[in-house]
Amino acid sequence: MSKTVHQILEDPEFQELARQKNKISLILTITELVLYFGFIGLIAYNKPFLASKVAVGSATTIGIPIAVGVIILSWVLTGIYIFWANSVYDEKVKRIKKRFGG
Repeated sequence: MSKTVHQILEDPEFQELARQKNKISLILTITELVLYFGFIGLIAYNKPFLASKVAVGSATTIGIPIAVGVIILSWVLTGIYIFWANSVYDEKVKRIKKRFGG
């Protein structure tokens, strides 16, 4: 490893950026896992609830909108990360690279 790599790794701004990235990644990952495994848990342990109809006379069960909601929320969580990466992360990386001549 060169001295520059050590300087970057020890730089307080880089360390703060790494902490922020880890924090948002962890929060979004845990949220996604809770959504997904919560839905899987419903399938495993509460099939009658998922099989209940959305409305009287409807052919659609409550499981369909919940499944669609899980998919849409996954997209939203991905969009949140992309927005954060484009608006915060990339700017800070550019600033750090510029300071170290990258």
